[in-house]
Amino acid sequence: MTRSYQTPDGIEVSFDDENLVANAGLVLVSTLASKLGLDALISERVDLTGRVGGANPAGKSLTLVHAMVAGASHIDHADMLRAGASSKVLPFHVAAPSTLGTYLRSFTSCYVRQLDEVIEAELTRAWGMGLAPGDDPMVIDIDSTICEVSGYNKQGAAYGYTKKLGYHPILAVRSDTGEVLHGRMRKGSANTQRGTKRFVQELIPRCRRAGATGKITIRFDSGYQSEATLKELERLGVSYTMAVHANAKGIKSLIEAIDSDAWIPIDYTDNGEAQVAQTTYKGRRLIIRHTRLIGDQAELFPNWRHFGFVTDLKGCAVEIDQFHRNRARVELSIKDLKEGAGLEHIPSGKFDANSAWLSHAILAHNLIRQVSYLGEITPSESMVIARSFRRNFIALAGRLVNRSGKITLRTPARWPWAKAFMRALITLRALEPVPI
Repeated sequence: MTRSYQTPDGIEVSFDDENLVANAGLVLVSTLASKLGLDALISERVDLTGRVGGANPAGKSLTLVHAMVAGASHIDHADMLRAGASSKVLPFHVAAPSTLGTYLRSFTSCYVRQLDEVIEAELTRAWGMGLAPGDDPMVIDIDSTICEVSGYNKQGAAYGYTKKLGYHPILAVRSDTGEVLHGRMRKGSANTQRGTKRFVQELIPRCRRAGATGKITIRFDSGYQSEATLKELERLGVSYTMAVHANAKGIKSLIEAIDSDAWIPIDYTDNGEAQVAQTTYKGRRLIIRHTRLIGDQAELFPNWRHFGFVTDLKGCAVEIDQFHRNRARVELSIKDLKEGAGLEHIPSGKFDANSAWLSHAILAHNLIRQVSYLGEITPSESMVIARSFRRNFIALAGRLVNRSGKITLRTPARWPWAKAFMRALITLRALEPVPI
């Protein structure tokens, strides 16, 4: 069969098909959201009675969440859910961007806590479908990020240690799935460790209620070094690895006192070498790793550079050092939250509205991962990459047609990920709905 080709100049373009669906892959997300009873959950937990724009919170929140799953980073981007027949594949009323802006501004700090309850309940229900760690150990990474903004009408935005104007949210991420277990918007001037103790006090009971009954270990970088936080972790029975400032006077002298024979070589890059040793700091185990360049570039950094962390974990120092370094996985989740997604842009001038925006971004982020794992798109031992998930399974063009009274969503022939999509859809539809 001979194919004919057209030059771009010879193709007419019109935006007039009322049956086309943009981001047709959202049917996967809406299927899981329906199984989780997310609509009823939001209606039950979020009560904005008397607040301007507070009516029908479920439809508005679900609009924000589904738009973010599709890559919305601005409120106006939610309009893509109203294009063509897109809203007809979603089981809720799609709100207009102006309505969503008013809705976000209706939140105060106490109402944002209602969204926290929604996040916890959604996690509990998703974990109940097979994602719960149960009695298995669970590792959590706590980290923060800078969400840069422009202009001076952003309440709470400030210049922090990065010298950039923005906000400084703190996040707790489940290491194996990348789900965000807890998040809190903070002012841009917030010290990295500010509020960490309280954050942990909220995080651990949430994980226990959601279904984590086994050992919990939390990993921190040196920005969170705090005696108060360590004591709280010990009180809660939570294990930890917390990086310390290795150049601090007290720690530096401890490192210098380590015997040269105590250093154990570990695998490192081809042009560098690294060794690990251990000592004690304030009654806790302190593991030190030092690194330097070798070979042709040795003169650039000829001296040892030291990195350390305190921990209550037992076992080989080399293995625990590798375990602590694996906390870098948290950056993948933060990247997914910010790259073409909810935290790429902080939309409102009101701090509490932006806190509500963060909560919706967390819900969208978690739904992507839950669809991918429960739908058997991504193996349980692999990390979901949101950008790939959107490209392969969400950014699908579709057309709604009526075939003998049956509504069918037609999508492109020869789509490379069609089999995985259909397998996921069948698997998600087979899940038992959560009792409401």
